[in-house]
Amino acid sequence: MPVGVLLAFLAYASFSVADALIKTTGTSVSVFEIAFFTTSFSIIPAMLTKRGERWRDIYKLRHPWLVHLRCATAISSTACVMYAFTHIPFADVYAISFLTPIGVTLLGVLVLKEHVAIHRWLLLLISFMGVLLVIRPGVRELQLGHVAIFCSIFLGATTTIVLRYIAPRERRVSLVGLQVLYSGLINGILMLPSFTVPTLEQFAIFICIGLIGGTGGLLLIAATRRSPANIVAPVQYSQLIWAIVFGAAFFGEYPDYVAVIGLFIVLAAGLANVLTEKLRIVWKPRLFFFRTGL
Repeated sequence: MPVGVLLAFLAYASFSVADALIKTTGTSVSVFEIAFFTTSFSIIPAMLTKRGERWRDIYKLRHPWLVHLRCATAISSTACVMYAFTHIPFADVYAISFLTPIGVTLLGVLVLKEHVAIHRWLLLLISFMGVLLVIRPGVRELQLGHVAIFCSIFLGATTTIVLRYIAPRERRVSLVGLQVLYSGLINGILMLPSFTVPTLEQFAIFICIGLIGGTGGLLLIAATRRSPANIVAPVQYSQLIWAIVFGAAFFGEYPDYVAVIGLFIVLAAGLANVLTEKLRIVWKPRLFFFRTGL
């Protein structure tokens, strides 16, 4: 197994563990408070390993408005996903979030004038049908958490499209540092009306989420440096397996056979889509700002 693929498996396993820990916080703490603490702690691994760029250059930007837009959409997407994790089943969140490539593809065509082959549109449509089997609107009751994760698809797609354009032109220290700075500021303000002092257990969970998520981000960056993106990207779908395992083991969530079929349809169509992509893939997994594949 290529080293990059192994590192990617470890990265996405780390993200899934962090996601499971987010779910354990339940609804007793606002998503803004969770985001404030976890994002603050997730910068620690990067600070310990960062080389070659100076933090004082963080505001030396070539495309300031696009960088700020990317921060806004990424922070909003994170809040939506955290809300979803604490309100709806694990597998639902992952299944719907894997529709993000549809949003990325649509915006890529409209904004970046990218060409998309017919077979990729068909695979994206199949992925959407798989998600419908998982959530079954009209048969199962849709909750606000489902709406939140659908909103995160648009926000995540916008983040990815902007990132595709600015990533080769901006310093990584700016893309990472400004994300943390704005996340801390915005979430810090929004958490104040409903702020509750975390218990020692909750604070420990926040630290673990941040450190595990931040380390996962660094593993993903290392993976993409050692193996081609079209080899690393499919590993992201391993999170569907983690969703079933963690949901059943820790939260008593057991998807029925129809949902399992839907998950495997999403998995198969997603893998086929990624493996038939000839261009360099830059994708945006959901939560931590490190999950940019840069």
